[in-house]
Amino acid sequence: MAQADQHDGAGNHEEESPRHAAKDRQQLTKSAKSDARSNAAPGAKLIQVTGSGLSGPFIRRPVMTVLLTLSVIVAGIATYGKLAVNDLPAVDYPVIQVTCSYPGANPTTMANNIATPLEKQFLQIPGLDIITSQSTQSNTSFTLQFVLSKSIIDAATDVQAAIQRATGKLPLDLPSPPTFTKTNPNDQAIYLLGLLSDTLTDGDLYKYASTAVAQRIAILPGVSQVNIYGVQSAIRIKADPAGLASRGLTMDDLASAIKAGTVYSGAGQFDGAHRTFVILPNGQIDQAEGYRNLIVARNKDGSPVYLRDVANVYQSVQDERLSRTFWMRGFNPPGSVVVLAVSRQAGANAVEVANSVKALFPEIRASLPGSITLVPVFDRSQSIVDSVNDVQFTLMIAFVLVVMVIYIFLGRATDTLIPAVALPLSLLLTVAVMYALNYSINNLTLMALTLAIGFLVDDAIVFLENVVRRAEHGESILKAAFNSAGEISVTIMSMTLSLAAVFIPLVFLPGLLGRIFREFSVTIIVAILASGLISLTLTPLMCARILGERKAGHKRARMEKWTSDFIQRVIAGYGRALDKFLDRAWLAVPILLGCILGLWFFFTHLPFTLLPPGDSGFIRGVFIAQEGSSPAQMRAYQQQVNQKLKDDPNIGQFFTLAGFAARTSASQGLIFCFLKPRSERLPIEQCIPQLQKSISSIPGITAILQPNPVLQINVGATSQTQGQYAYTLSGIVPDEVYAAANQLMTKLKNFKGFASVRSDYYNNTPNLTVDIDRERAATYGVSTSAVQSLLRTAYSQNYIYLIKQPEDQYQVILEVKDNERAQPADLNNLYVRSNTGGSFSASGAGGGTIATTTGTAANLVPLRAVTSTKQIVGPQAVNHFNQFTSVTINFNLLPDVAIGDATKFIEDSFAQVHQQIPSVQATFQGEALVFRQLFKSLPMLLIAAIFVMYVILGILYESYVHPITVLFPAIVPAVVGGLFTLWVFGSSLSLYSVIGLFLLLGIVKKNGILVVDFALKRIDEGLSLREAIHEASLERFRPIMMTTLAALMGAVPLALGFGHDASARRPLGLVIVGGLIFSQMITLFVTPVIYLWLEWFQEHVLDRVPFLRSAHMHHQGEPKPSGDGEVREPMPAGAA
Repeated sequence: MAQADQHDGAGNHEEESPRHAAKDRQQLTKSAKSDARSNAAPGAKLIQVTGSGLSGPFIRRPVMTVLLTLSVIVAGIATYGKLAVNDLPAVDYPVIQVTCSYPGANPTTMANNIATPLEKQFLQIPGLDIITSQSTQSNTSFTLQFVLSKSIIDAATDVQAAIQRATGKLPLDLPSPPTFTKTNPNDQAIYLLGLLSDTLTDGDLYKYASTAVAQRIAILPGVSQVNIYGVQSAIRIKADPAGLASRGLTMDDLASAIKAGTVYSGAGQFDGAHRTFVILPNGQIDQAEGYRNLIVARNKDGSPVYLRDVANVYQSVQDERLSRTFWMRGFNPPGSVVVLAVSRQAGANAVEVANSVKALFPEIRASLPGSITLVPVFDRSQSIVDSVNDVQFTLMIAFVLVVMVIYIFLGRATDTLIPAVALPLSLLLTVAVMYALNYSINNLTLMALTLAIGFLVDDAIVFLENVVRRAEHGESILKAAFNSAGEISVTIMSMTLSLAAVFIPLVFLPGLLGRIFREFSVTIIVAILASGLISLTLTPLMCARILGERKAGHKRARMEKWTSDFIQRVIAGYGRALDKFLDRAWLAVPILLGCILGLWFFFTHLPFTLLPPGDSGFIRGVFIAQEGSSPAQMRAYQQQVNQKLKDDPNIGQFFTLAGFAARTSASQGLIFCFLKPRSERLPIEQCIPQLQKSISSIPGITAILQPNPVLQINVGATSQTQGQYAYTLSGIVPDEVYAAANQLMTKLKNFKGFASVRSDYYNNTPNLTVDIDRERAATYGVSTSAVQSLLRTAYSQNYIYLIKQPEDQYQVILEVKDNERAQPADLNNLYVRSNTGGSFSASGAGGGTIATTTGTAANLVPLRAVTSTKQIVGPQAVNHFNQFTSVTINFNLLPDVAIGDATKFIEDSFAQVHQQIPSVQATFQGEALVFRQLFKSLPMLLIAAIFVMYVILGILYESYVHPITVLFPAIVPAVVGGLFTLWVFGSSLSLYSVIGLFLLLGIVKKNGILVVDFALKRIDEGLSLREAIHEASLERFRPIMMTTLAALMGAVPLALGFGHDASARRPLGLVIVGGLIFSQMITLFVTPVIYLWLEWFQEHVLDRVPFLRSAHMHHQGEPKPSGDGEVREPMPAGAA
């Protein structure tokens, strides 16, 4: 029966000429309602077709079509649950962190002895983009950022080889070689948990955290590493210099005795006639009590000198200067605390990883003693789930609104069902492709699907309307479906491809942003193509099987009648207004000029930013004290900061660190605040200024706080401890770099938009130089290396032995007593061994006489006899950028200040400094660098997108001018409208806004396609240019309004800001809504004028140049004579 109807619907058109057949196959769109056509263009004829196009087989074979549809549904549902859920797409960042420790060395020593030789080797690695280093007291850390094309595995291999090459140039007494880790700068810890205890020591608690907790979590699927924030056990030996000297011993003697008294090694075995015995020497001392009883020397009478006689020995931790506080509302502050941070592997499902960690809690709690409490600290997956749920909720609202628009225009529930079904099917097909491409459900891919909601129904609407229109002209529904398939299949495919082409430049966006937004671009392209596929397969079948008859006199539904009558009145009014505007066509010129001026105004006056921070409920920051603040002073400041945090009602829990010199300077402390649920607190943008003001009121410290962004894009080459954004100055001459940084900091104080601005150059750290009098030292038989060794042993807190245990290794640390290392004068209590015996006398530093030493201490020389000291100030850290001395200025912005304004002010200020100090260079780092790269490439990306559309439309129309007719009067007003809406609502031009602009480019051009395509057909039927464009505008008014309102309704939920963190995505919705409304108002009147002008230009200019002549020379509907005098019919638009 289907085949019979097909023959009936198409076979009676066999007498139509091949010219008409070619013309019909190239139609761009047929989507105006029949009743609107009747009012707008009486007597209009149906397009005659031969064949059923691409969709015919799917109408003829309903079982095949239904089963294929069910396959899509099953595949989409099955793969949706398997997609990973993350905040951002998985990107393999080639970033490597290298760390090296040299206890006791000051920042300058670390820079010269560690940083420089390693940097020289690192710079030889191919593909290295940026290398930064920071040398602080006893530590140097490197960040190596490679080009994105570099494999992280290859990068790690090259770094390992570079470290090996540099080994010979590093200090011989380096405790351990440099270590490196592969890091993802955007992959924050997914879960934080804490171990609390009031009875166990910090070291014992760390042991449980490392063995009973971290090792179990580390083997979970998807977990990459577990970082432990605590202090490991150690045995500390604090020697008494006076007690040592009275027994003729030095610190180095004590160290040698301790090393000789403990050893852990094998000794072989006995091999008897029948049995073998493995020898197990008990040479290692692994408890503090054993070290107390260690004999380190003999008195004159032969009695032993025990270690306890000259030192205090006790069980402690590796770093006593580190102070940690964890506080949770409702819990008593614990005596000891260890926090564990769980990170996921690249591409792993963040939510599943967090859930697997939580599922392990009962097992972990059962294995811990009752004195330890396991508590969850922060679950970042919850913010990811909340954000994803927000986007999903927005998607559902958009879906409902779009369906409502379709129903209002079509007036029948059955008609509405057809494009409504196309929506979820397109999304399910997209999900299946996402799974095949190993994509994840994240904020960007879900945003792509939400944006696609508004225009995924366009193709289905076009096909549906065409079937309805033909049915209302007397064809049966089945015949109308077949004929529509032949009439507009190629048109739908062309419209789909041209829309998808808009996002092709985003797919090839270079750099870090290109990697991150590739999933977004590909997802939205796949959704567009899926929509076109559904519209060419299932939609024709549903039209043929579901639609009711539309023949003359059929009973119309109430909604159908009401909307039809209303739209007819609107079309009639629009027709009268368009006539008047065409009579005053010159009005289009000031309108378009105004739009162009608007582009310039808004692009130069709108604030620019990268990504709104959103509300993650997590605040991180630092409190900074005066340089040289002691650990005791920092602990006192920490206690005051803790009290301020406890008093803030918005905070649920916090974790603070002081004395954490490996990551910050000793005079800085770290703050990590976890806010209460959103319903119980103020928004994070209000919490931060309030909290920062409270902490900064503490005398002696300054606080810098910033929200942890919901979506964070960081390149990893700079620290964000003191600010979210960074600007780095570097040069060959250190003094010039420091001078330039000071001048720039002075200028930056004039910018009122900074919430904080700090430099990482601190040069007032108290230092004590120890100068060796080499002549006197030689006289007393004291070598320079002996003095150096004595100082390191006494004050560096370096370990002298590693206790080997099955679960870990623990340090034995030797140093002088705390009261012997409190002030510079304590150096006078140290003695160094002379390599010559005898007695000596010398004047002390204060002019007094040093007593003669005899007996067992005859070869001990007071350190003050061969040295002198001087107090100076020096750098707190020495920083390098690509091996050159550098200073990085970190800054945060006030809530209403855009990063674009700040970066422009900084660049202008540095330009003034650079004129005075030309040897210093500067560049943005981190998120500020990503921002500059994006908005520098934005104009070219927009131009590329427009060019791609121009090429596709030019090929489609076989015309140089009609793509301009479609694009120019639509795109310019759309962009202006979007930017104007941002300006009205006080929003900034962000990455989300840019995405909205690209989307506008694809949506608004459909209006011009619908009008121009129909106008070309009417010209071929003999109408004049004005009559054709006027009738086309009226005929296409209804489908234009339907598709525009559907796209607009899809963006309304984003613009209104549904969800907890919707404010970050709101600019995207505002751009689309404002751009569509403004473009619609302009293009309905300006596009016909531009069409008439460009047709005149084609006829009077281009057609007179043979090379530029259009393939279809139709002017005023008259046939054109060929060169041989034969009269030829005008060629249809788009015919080859």
